[in-house]
Amino acid sequence: MSVFDGLILPNGSSIANRIAKAAMEENMADDNQAPSERLMRLYQAWADGGAGLIISGNVMVDSRAMTGPGGVVLEDDKQLDKFKRWARIGRSKGAQFWLQINHPGRQMRANLGQKTWAPSAVPLNLGKMSKHFDTPSEMTPEVIDEVVRRFARTARLGELAGFTGVEIHAAHGYLLSQFLSPLTNQRTDEWGGSLENRARLLLEILRAVRAEVSPSFSVAVKLNSADFQRGGFSAKDAEQVVRLLNNQDVDLVELSGGSYEVPAMQGEARDGRTLAREAYFLEFARDIRKVAKMPVMVTGGIRRRPVAEQVINSGVDMVGIGTALAIDPALPRDWHLGKNSAPQLPPITWKNKALASLANMAVVKFQLSKHSLNKTPNPKVSPWRALIMQQMANASRTRQYRRWMAQRAH
Repeated sequence: MSVFDGLILPNGSSIANRIAKAAMEENMADDNQAPSERLMRLYQAWADGGAGLIISGNVMVDSRAMTGPGGVVLEDDKQLDKFKRWARIGRSKGAQFWLQINHPGRQMRANLGQKTWAPSAVPLNLGKMSKHFDTPSEMTPEVIDEVVRRFARTARLGELAGFTGVEIHAAHGYLLSQFLSPLTNQRTDEWGGSLENRARLLLEILRAVRAEVSPSFSVAVKLNSADFQRGGFSAKDAEQVVRLLNNQDVDLVELSGGSYEVPAMQGEARDGRTLAREAYFLEFARDIRKVAKMPVMVTGGIRRRPVAEQVINSGVDMVGIGTALAIDPALPRDWHLGKNSAPQLPPITWKNKALASLANMAVVKFQLSKHSLNKTPNPKVSPWRALIMQQMANASRTRQYRRWMAQRAH
């Protein structure tokens, strides 16, 4: 088995190879929170690069609930022509192109000026940085119902725009992940308590999405293999959720891990010396592969072809690559040509883990920004420089977002 073998999904559609461009948050929306020219150029680079599957960064189902101020929103058909163009670009070299659709729940910055909703009124614990996030309000049944409808509507609009699938984001501490974790979901109604109840929202959204899209449209789920917090969502819980997903029309499950509080998705624990440590979530994926009836993809720290091949030969169906493709979008093509490319960023070993995590994301976004301007990436950029540039860009985007929301309110 090779990473360049094709994969047939349960819905009958095919992916040309086993390499996926995993979702990364670009924050490159235009002034109307739609795909910008820069975003189009970035995705052209990935389309040309040869990945069999391209998964977008967060596409928000609600303009009032943003993972970042420059996020793309798809909640109505007003900007559909831009999404159509984005879909054409992503698919231009034969890749499947999926929208990752998401709601932040409590992981939304307070300065965006919107009300924060979550399963329970449990604030984020980020030490000194906690002040940047409001304590959320507990979602009412009406708000929960609206969220279900919004995910379904965004999926339907995505299909209308020409994307080949959606990935429902239920990982990294965002809303659906908050419902799954007993630490953040302290409800006593039908949405909380047992794991079946905590998984109810994810399953309701899946069914609602499936009812809105055609059978050939791919529907995937991104799930934490664990959230790495004591008393939180565990690997055993993940296995149980996958068993529940087996009874739904799910075309692929992507396994990652962590949240804003514990940013494991950046592969913090790997030492880079051994192959096994590079595929950070691989051991989780192997266990889940045994119970999953749908294809499984693992994402987290993969950057070398031998590791990618090892992942595929261990029985996992796809490898998701993020950071390495942020540095070199042509990585799959290079591997196919026999080159031993293995792009990586220098590790950030600051004592403040939350700040180091932000700096790591800023360094990744710095590379994305370079590609969006047709410039050469710089993996050795100073983390402080990248972080300061990112903070300045975020401040500007936040002001722009608040103006946009104010105009729409009139």
